[in-house]
Order: sequence, then C-alpha cells, then structure tokens
Amino acid sequence: MCNLKGKNNSLFVQSPNIFSHNNMQFLTDREQQEWRAYAEEILVTAPGPETYDRKIRHVLLPAFHFYVATFLAAKGQGSKARKWAEFAVLSEKDGIFGIAFLIGFFERYQNQLTRPATVFEDPKPFIHFTTVPLMQEARSRFIRECGASLPLFDQPVRFMDIGCGNGTLTVAFLKNLVRTNKIPGIGEILLIDPSPAMVNLAKKTVSEAFPDVRITVESCRIQDCTDRINRKFDIALSSLAYHHMPVEEKRIHLAQLRPWIDHFLLFEMDADIDTPECFSPALALAVYQAYGRIFDRIYAHDASIAVVNECIDSFLMSEVVSILTEPRGERSDYHMLREQWISLFDETLGTEFTRKNDVSCYADEYLSLIGLHYGRTG
Repeated sequence: MCNLKGKNNSLFVQSPNIFSHNNMQFLTDREQQEWRAYAEEILVTAPGPETYDRKIRHVLLPAFHFYVATFLAAKGQGSKARKWAEFAVLSEKDGIFGIAFLIGFFERYQNQLTRPATVFEDPKPFIHFTTVPLMQEARSRFIRECGASLPLFDQPVRFMDIGCGNGTLTVAFLKNLVRTNKIPGIGEILLIDPSPAMVNLAKKTVSEAFPDVRITVESCRIQDCTDRINRKFDIALSSLAYHHMPVEEKRIHLAQLRPWIDHFLLFEMDADIDTPECFSPALALAVYQAYGRIFDRIYAHDASIAVVNECIDSFLMSEVVSILTEPRGERSDYHMLREQWISLFDETLGTEFTRKNDVSCYADEYLSLIGLHYGRTG
C-alpha cells in the first residue's frame, strides 16, 4: 500500500487492489433528453422493446431497458415493464445484473414497483448486508485508514455515531483506536438512529463491549436532533446515514453540527443520486450501476435465498423504489458523488476544518465506497 500526501495536507490512500471508476457511465444532456422522450413515447404508444436499441449507446442498452422498465412499472404498466426487462436481460454483463434482479422482484411483487417494507424496521436485512464480503472489506479499510488519520488524544474521547445501525461499526472503530493507542479511553458514546429496533440493538451491542462507558441514545434522524446537541464531541462518525437527506438539508444540519465536533468521519457510497429528479434517466443509470453491483455481491455471498431476498427486498429494493418513484424531498436516499461530498464539506465546514483523509474503501468498475475525514485545522 502506498500513502500519498495530497492538497490541504490530506492523506490520500491508494492500493494496487483498488482501481478507479474507469467504466462508470454518465449520460450527456442530449442523451438524458432523448431517453426521457423515448420513455414518454413508449408509455403512450407501446412499441416493441427492440424499437430504440439502435439509437442508444451500445454499452448503455441494459441501463436504458432498466430505465424504461422501472418507468413503466412506476406508471402502473407492470406487464409492459416486464417485457422490456426480459428483452434485455441476456445483454447484461460485467457483474451488473440489475435487470435480472428487477425481474425477480417483479415476480415476487406482481410486476409492481412498490416499496415492500419500511426500511430498518427489522434490523436483520441490514445486518446481513454488513456481512457481505464487499462490505466487510470496505468497513475494515475505513476503520483502519480513517483511524490512522486521527490524532493522538490525551483525554478520553466523546464519540458520536450518526446512523449507528446495530452498533458493530462503533465497537470495531473504537476498539481499533484503543488497540492502536490513539485514545486513552472513552468518555461517552452517543448513538443516533431513527429505527428504535436498530438503536436498541446498538445500545446492547456497545454496552456489552464497553460496560463502563456512558452511553446515550437519540432514536431519531440526525436532522431532528442536531439542535439538541449541546456538548462537544471529539469524533462524529456517519456510516451510510448522511445520505438520507438532500444536499440542501445536509448543508443546514452539517453547519449546525460543526461547532460541536472536532473530527467528522464519513463512510458513503459514491453515486449520483442526490440532485437528479424523479424519473430522470441519470437517476436510473446511477441506480442501475451502483445498486446492480451491490445486488450481485449479495447474491454471490453464501446465504439462503430467503435471507438474500429479504436483504434485497426489505432493505435495498425499498430504497431503490423510493429513489425511482418519489420526488426529491420525499424519497429516502440521496447518495452523492465523491466530489459532491468534498464540495459540501469544503463549503459548509469552511476554513475551520481540513480534509485529513480521502480513501477508497472499496472500488470496482461501477461501485465505490468512500471514506472522508475532516478535522479541525491546527
């Protein structure tokens, strides 16, 4: 592994086993206009699934059919959606099988694109997701690299976990800091999660790992409790949680959080899902690439089909359906591209904070999970 110093004294981490997004596809403005026009035509005139294929960039054909299929299903034309998906399923390759998984979802839900569950109501699907090798690799790298870029603390730390899930990442991260002598102890752990089932499980998990530490809980979204935070925390960690609000809200609540934290650690998926509007081709393409790759890794993991389908349907497809059918401001998820996260932090945290670490925790052709560390300047 090679550690390279970057601008703003950042520690940029690269690995021979991790490579850049050389195959991530984006649409031109013209393509976006054409795809949307084609979808509207298909909705009204119902041409055959092969009608537009010569007009689409060849590498994007599966993504185009995924877009049309999800658009038709969202408009209540599930049978037509199924035909568009089935026509292109054999053209998928490179470990992205979003159409194949969409067909399976249609089979289980009568060709309807409806949210099958309330996300995180039951912790089990998310817990299974965290056991997939892709996620274990990414979380381990995040713990190691972002832990390394933190300073040595001379007092027990106060630690905040935003979107704590079942608490296992909190435990692993803090144990790593103890093991590497970064911290002399832990003064307080604040667990924040909107799911009562999750936060209760997290409190149990963290209490068992650190029985003598003060543990406080907020069972809500971070945007609903930021104004109640009235004491300083040395470290705030957010793993796959800050993307649950659009960028305009991220900006507001990160600014409110800024006075109360010294270090902010972010673990997120790198995907263009925040700013594109509902039913936009760009949004469908981003979902097809990022979630399609995650679906593939989950199905490749050794588990029963019932457990895998529960993870897909009750967790990830609930997110996907919300993203593809609900307008900005109502949908559940707003993943951003790495450069958008960096721009947000630079703008909102200002000169008080410096980017200390920018790491690819996992990356392949279509999916990247990133870690960012911003700490107080000085």
